[in-house]
Amino acid sequence: MLWLNRIRMQHFPANFVRKAHFFSPSDDGLDADGFEQSLSDLSLFQVSGPASGDSPNAAAGIGTESAGEENSPSETPTAVALQEETYWSLSRTPLTSLVFTLPLVLAYEGGVLLLGRSHPRNGADVWLRQLLDGVGLGAYFLLPVLTVLGLLAWHHIEHDRWRYSSAVLLGMAGECLLWAVALVGLAQLQENLWSLQTGAAWEGILARLIGFCGAGLYEEVLFRLLLLPLVVWVLQRLGFSMFSAGLCALLSTSLLFSAAHYVGPDGDTLQLYSFFFRTMAGIFFAALFLLRGFGIAAGTHAAYDLVIGIV
Repeated sequence: MLWLNRIRMQHFPANFVRKAHFFSPSDDGLDADGFEQSLSDLSLFQVSGPASGDSPNAAAGIGTESAGEENSPSETPTAVALQEETYWSLSRTPLTSLVFTLPLVLAYEGGVLLLGRSHPRNGADVWLRQLLDGVGLGAYFLLPVLTVLGLLAWHHIEHDRWRYSSAVLLGMAGECLLWAVALVGLAQLQENLWSLQTGAAWEGILARLIGFCGAGLYEEVLFRLLLLPLVVWVLQRLGFSMFSAGLCALLSTSLLFSAAHYVGPDGDTLQLYSFFFRTMAGIFFAALFLLRGFGIAAGTHAAYDLVIGIV
């Protein structure tokens, strides 16, 4: 009855499907105790909340003696823990924080030992060690040991389980990297804005912002919306195939796009690396125009100019 199981999986909650499966006519020999044990075995894979009519304990994989019996106090925290074990909760636990920061502790303390204890140390490290020295606790490894013990004590107070997830640790590393990139961008933006001292300077940056928006819009209008189809049309009239005409048009308009940045009194100084980069950028914007449309190409161009110009 594979087709029936598919319908059950598509149209009914997961715990209801399990109940229907365990009490199907083909499983006459399985009693209610077997059903409860099976739910307990599957509790770690539970992804949906309790269905209508199921007790919270059954949804969490905890056996119940009767439908009318209330949850015992010892069972409720377990059910809640199973439901709340997400990345956002697990990444905040003291044990996970300890495992995640332990490489930093080892790298810092090991690096200081490798370079010699006379090597300049972090300011906060020096202040904490001076505080410990003031109360007669000047052992060298005492500070990192107290750091580890403090996190373990916090873990004990929270009554968390002694486990961590490698996937959560990897996610934390990625999240830290994203926040660091955002902070670097914010710091650079602050530096640029902090240097603006006069109203004229603010008018200058406003003019640049407006110019970036115009470049993203009208450069795409000229080189992608107008020139690219025009060159394809001309080359096809000269006997080129559609593929050859499109390829030649993409390359030629991208070269023109790059060269336009060095024309006129406000043009940049011609340099090989910048000319090559702008040619590649022209090919990129042309590909966006062909595959995603004018709006995406113009929006991406403007966003790029704004980010590079401000940050």
